[in-house]
Amino acid sequence: MINRLQIENFAIIHHLELQLESGLVILTGETGAGKSIILDAIQVLLGGAVQPVMVRTGATKARLEAVISFDTNQEDLHEILVREDLEEDPGVITLEREIRLEGRSNARINGHSVSQSILREVGSFLIDIHGQSEHLSLLNSRSHIHLLDRYARNLEQLSGYQTVFHQLTNIRKEIRELETLEKESHSKADLIAFQLNEISTAKLTLNEDDELETERNRLANAENLSNLVNDALVLLEESPAELPSISDQLGQVSRILHNLSRIDPSQDSLDIEINNVIDQLTDTTHALRIYSEEIENNPKRLLEIEERLVLINLLKKKYGGSIESTLTFARNISETMEKFSSASEQIEELRAREKTVKPLLSEKALELSQNRKDAARSLSTAIELELKDLQMAGARFETRMQTIPDSNGIPDEMGIPQQFDQYGIDQVEFMIAPNPGEGLKPLAQIASGGETSRLMLALKNVLSYADPVPTLIFDEIDQGIGGRVGMVVGHKLWQLARNHQVFCVTHLPQLAAFGDTHFHVSKEVVDGRTNTRVTLLNDGHRKQELAQMLGTVSENTLKSAQDLLDTVKEDRKN
Repeated sequence: MINRLQIENFAIIHHLELQLESGLVILTGETGAGKSIILDAIQVLLGGAVQPVMVRTGATKARLEAVISFDTNQEDLHEILVREDLEEDPGVITLEREIRLEGRSNARINGHSVSQSILREVGSFLIDIHGQSEHLSLLNSRSHIHLLDRYARNLEQLSGYQTVFHQLTNIRKEIRELETLEKESHSKADLIAFQLNEISTAKLTLNEDDELETERNRLANAENLSNLVNDALVLLEESPAELPSISDQLGQVSRILHNLSRIDPSQDSLDIEINNVIDQLTDTTHALRIYSEEIENNPKRLLEIEERLVLINLLKKKYGGSIESTLTFARNISETMEKFSSASEQIEELRAREKTVKPLLSEKALELSQNRKDAARSLSTAIELELKDLQMAGARFETRMQTIPDSNGIPDEMGIPQQFDQYGIDQVEFMIAPNPGEGLKPLAQIASGGETSRLMLALKNVLSYADPVPTLIFDEIDQGIGGRVGMVVGHKLWQLARNHQVFCVTHLPQLAAFGDTHFHVSKEVVDGRTNTRVTLLNDGHRKQELAQMLGTVSENTLKSAQDLLDTVKEDRKN
């Protein structure tokens, strides 16, 4: 239900904020006061088209906001909010729309910017408006099967059917993938075999290219490396007699520091440090001699490495840019080859499972279908009775169910394969003939106006427990009906409001008397500007409003208004 509605600078509304309750909400007032403007604002909040003229003269933008609570069991709505990452507080949603003077608009859901199409999609689960601007989920034939299932209390059976449906669709998906794989095997098998042989023959090992690059660099520079090592060793140990080696000179320094520390023990650390330097130099000299022995001038080995690196780089270029990616590619195509060889066998196994699952799915689909047929007859009778109460005694209503033959479908009770989806084999559409002698037509094709509003009221009343949309809005529902029928319509709206929040814009006092909440909409001129004002009526003011709707306020009309309120009060008790 709508908990709070805020409208700013929209048409002739400067600022309006309504705190709303559940039940039947009545809006009354003179023609042109702004009742329809309020509904237009709600329409825009639900993703309706915007126009620059909607922005109040003198303002740069209009702003609309509604805080709406809903049943958390509305799975379809929940899925959309999760899909679009819009869910904030479970069971509560905030819709916002800004309209700029140039006609552009911004939409937000729970503070997140969304497209107009997403706003419409979400809004369709929250509010139904029927009147001058159509926004009615019942006119969408795709929703009829869901409404019929809720009316038939089919949710448990539907869940059981869908479990088996997903099993069958997954089996068929696997079969299609394997069949595609099998077709590919004829054209790809030779290529994959060649690739596997090419990679396996190379006998690659991880990091082999890095190791070979290092070895190649050493072999290619063997002579230079040997000269550098020899030069270092000569300086360290083998200098000419006239120039002592670094080792000899450090030995002399060590003896001097040793004698120094004997005279001045405070300098013992210098003796220790020079000995550490000599030890490190000895280790370095030893390492250089070992390295010198490892350096070899081997042109044959260098050629082998060059050839090996050419092969490795070729494979890397073809299969992913590294040895690791090449080996991963080989593992993947090896698995593909295994799938090629086992595809036929797996397809046979899946075909056998399909033959087992299809009869079970057919059984559950037929159970669903029979429940729907039984419920459809009951639904038609109930709606025609409602229409009779609403002075549409000659109207006929029918829930049309049909199936579509499909060779790849599941068998019906006659064994004929029928098209199926996640909701079964049935195509469901509500049909109506509003007047005697007319043929049945799809609900979406019926005429607009008060007649249509009454039909929708009848549908909503019968489907009230099945219809998850929390807020219903009726405009012009009293068009073409008198006071007597107005009482019937009012009673039915009040009944409908036990399970929904119901808004009704009306000029009939007999209907308005049934409201749980009653707002009066009026125009006022402030500082030379026209503005819409909405006032919540208490009991005394409500009687005054009903008297005004009956005619000029007088003792008689006030008495008639009180009689209406008393009659409604008694009606509710009964």
